[in-house]
Amino acid sequence: MGSALTIDRWQFAFTVTFHYIFPQITMGLALLILILKTLALRTGEERYNRAARFWLRIFGISFALGVVTGIPMEFQFGTNWAQFSRAVGGVIGQTLAMEGVFAFFLESSFLGLLLFGEKRLSPRAHWASSLALFLGSWLSGYFIIATNGWMQHPVGYTLGSNGQFSLASFWALVGNSWAGWEYAHNMLGAVVTASFLMASIGAFYLLSGRERVHGELFVRTGVIVGLVAALLMVFPTGDSESKMVATNQPSTFAAMEGLFDSQAGAPIAILGQPDMAKRRLDNPLTIPRVLSFLTYRRWAAEVKGLDAIPESEWPDQVPLVYYSYHIMVGLGTIFVAVLVIAGFLLWRGRLFDSRAILWALLLSLPFPFIANTAGWITAEAGRQPWLVYSLVRTSAGYSTQVSSGNALFTLVGFLGMYGLLSLLFLFLVWREIERGPEVA
Repeated sequence: MGSALTIDRWQFAFTVTFHYIFPQITMGLALLILILKTLALRTGEERYNRAARFWLRIFGISFALGVVTGIPMEFQFGTNWAQFSRAVGGVIGQTLAMEGVFAFFLESSFLGLLLFGEKRLSPRAHWASSLALFLGSWLSGYFIIATNGWMQHPVGYTLGSNGQFSLASFWALVGNSWAGWEYAHNMLGAVVTASFLMASIGAFYLLSGRERVHGELFVRTGVIVGLVAALLMVFPTGDSESKMVATNQPSTFAAMEGLFDSQAGAPIAILGQPDMAKRRLDNPLTIPRVLSFLTYRRWAAEVKGLDAIPESEWPDQVPLVYYSYHIMVGLGTIFVAVLVIAGFLLWRGRLFDSRAILWALLLSLPFPFIANTAGWITAEAGRQPWLVYSLVRTSAGYSTQVSSGNALFTLVGFLGMYGLLSLLFLFLVWREIERGPEVA
């Protein structure tokens, strides 16, 4: 049996990874539903309203599962991570409370109006509800990202004599530059997930020869919105976030890139396997000097490697950070390629009859979830060994009163319960897909 700290980390990693399956769906779908409701209001065509109703049902199922799986994480702050909560609760408690009190209730209230108030509200009022749903879900995301942004790049705080942090500037907390780029990149990732979800279900309808009108609408909307979001994820958000990591967390950046030795004109590693014993990449496939240019816009710029940083400051799992980052970047490149081809065929009027690309869209469905998860693993594992970068060590944040046996018992319980919730979610979503958008 591992130590209590190790099991606590595994438990939180599992619960937050599973939970984030659902918010990325709802945050992305909130924008797509707003687009469909806007088209319905502008054109007066009922097919857009039917499409919006269909995706609202998927949204509602995902929202419910997100609430159920999000609650245990809040309790883990007080049970498994009590010392962390005691030390920094005066700072991150602000944004976490605002997420629950303002954004969550805004989102849930207007979801109810959208699901049950269409016959009671005017078309403009119903559209306004979809706008409020979008704002609530994206505002909720910002407060969570602002919390994480402070843990990555702490600003606007004071440290008391009792070792507890207090908030010195609320605007510094919510205006953290780290949170700004992280939020933009994260929300675009959610839009890519929802776009592939919409396009894949549309492709399923077209390939199975049913719901052709809505199948074409889903594929068209998913491809167009997904392509824009995927390109923006690469530049400027992904580019700016990488520069931010290189400047503020050089150990994380070196682990991401598998750069063991500082060097001018640093190459970028496309492939390779970190060998921690020999401090090198095995079987590397690199492009010379590109990492220096992408990071500092100078081909000969020096990039700091792990050799320039004390080993005690390295991420706990350098290979994990390296592989998760490369999985995210690799899948993101594939997304752009698939969506560019699909967009070109859509422009030429041949997409809906191209079975190969429709199959590609259908089979791509799970990969945005994997890419988003890999991105968050990169961020969170890369920040180690810190809970709050350079301020609070992970080893100083867990609850010493909770034994490893208790933590392991609850982890096993979460595995079982979340397995059942997965089956329930898949059953409910599949039932809606089978019913189709035309159902009243």
